[in-house]
Amino acid sequence: MSEKITNIAKNTSYFTLALILQKVISFSYFTIIARALGPEDLGKYYFAISFTTIFAIFTDLGLSSVLTREVAKTEEKAKELFSNVFTIKILLTFASFIAVMIISNLAGYSGLTKQLIFLSSICMVLDSFTSAFFAVSRGFHNLLFESIGSVIFQVVVLLSGVLILKFGLGLRWLISALAFASVFYFLYSAIILKAKWKINIKPKFSKETVKFLINITLPFSLFAIFNRVYAYFDSVLLSSLAGDKYVGIYQVAFKIITALQFLPMAFIASLYPALSSYWIKNREQLGITFERAMNYLIIISLPIAIGIFSIADKVILLFKSGYAESVVPLQINMLALPFMFLMFPVGALLNACDKQKINTKIMGTGLLFSIALNIFLIPKFYATGASITVLITNALMFFLALSTVSGITPYKMKKILITLAKSAISVIFMAGTVYLLKSFVNVFIVSAIGGVIYFIVLFVLGGFKREDIISVIQSFNKR
Repeated sequence: MSEKITNIAKNTSYFTLALILQKVISFSYFTIIARALGPEDLGKYYFAISFTTIFAIFTDLGLSSVLTREVAKTEEKAKELFSNVFTIKILLTFASFIAVMIISNLAGYSGLTKQLIFLSSICMVLDSFTSAFFAVSRGFHNLLFESIGSVIFQVVVLLSGVLILKFGLGLRWLISALAFASVFYFLYSAIILKAKWKINIKPKFSKETVKFLINITLPFSLFAIFNRVYAYFDSVLLSSLAGDKYVGIYQVAFKIITALQFLPMAFIASLYPALSSYWIKNREQLGITFERAMNYLIIISLPIAIGIFSIADKVILLFKSGYAESVVPLQINMLALPFMFLMFPVGALLNACDKQKINTKIMGTGLLFSIALNIFLIPKFYATGASITVLITNALMFFLALSTVSGITPYKMKKILITLAKSAISVIFMAGTVYLLKSFVNVFIVSAIGGVIYFIVLFVLGGFKREDIISVIQSFNKR
């Protein structure tokens, strides 16, 4: 048992560190290419990626998650399970690739756009199999190799992309940098699968095993489809309804939110096992842990959201003057950030308590609202319209999900609202300081000063207590 706990602790450390490094490298690379390409070419680049990423979900449909879970349950069946999953993924990936090619041609995109989509679809194919290879490693409670590989992948993209930009080779080669990195990641994961876990990469079809896998995968598939379409379809609609320039404008604003999500992701990845355990053994502690998770993310998300909102014009200058139209979309996205952060503990609680269907229904509702609002708002407000949709749909999904929590576990909403009020007051002091200083002081120094003021005021108000932090840390060590 102690060895298993040690493995979980190590995996959490590997995952968190790799996630932080990935986000830092990825955001740095995005900033570089945004400055080099300008809004329109950046829009073409990310449209191709968004288009194929939507189809990428159909290459997996939750199979990798199921493979991890089943290998963890019965390690001796790993070879049998993997070979059958590999067979299914070959069929799904081939069908998805053909669908991408047919739809991109029927849609009447330009020759360049179709070429970018084709190159991006190579990444889609390779990444589909890579995810299955690493799913086995996860099943064996090992995240070290995947963590190392994911960081090297980002480094390969960064270095090759910078060289391509330096020599002015164009968008085709820039997308090819992703394909090149995907080839590396695929080969690396295949070697780990063979050398570490002694599993040969060969297809096998067992009617009984395939039927078993399909039956348990179906509940995961619908949520995965909704989630992927929700995350990327806005860029596709922007390209169709407003033009590639506004995809670039929007991506600059949205990428900042994406870069910041490692905070709740790492936190909830560590907390999720405790939530699952408390659901079975201690319902009272489940509610207390949920409250503390909400409080923690309120304390973290509000200053980030309002801080960046206050200096949005300075932040956008990182991407050069051509992205001035991204300021308002960024500010609106920042207002959505607290809802995004707080959705993590709510969603994790629902999953931990066997309420996955609720998450799926909420995501489906959010997707429908997102499509409808984007179709209505994008032609009127372009990238700003897409950002308004992000704010409305994330708020909607959060409140829908939160409304179900009281029926699952008792918790004290009053405590959460008190933390929210104290954080809001602290944020007002912080935002006022930032607003007064941002025209005279370096933006990074202003951000640091604002952060210090926020936590000082919060501490004085009693919203930041030592015992709360200790309790959260102890939750990570829940056996």
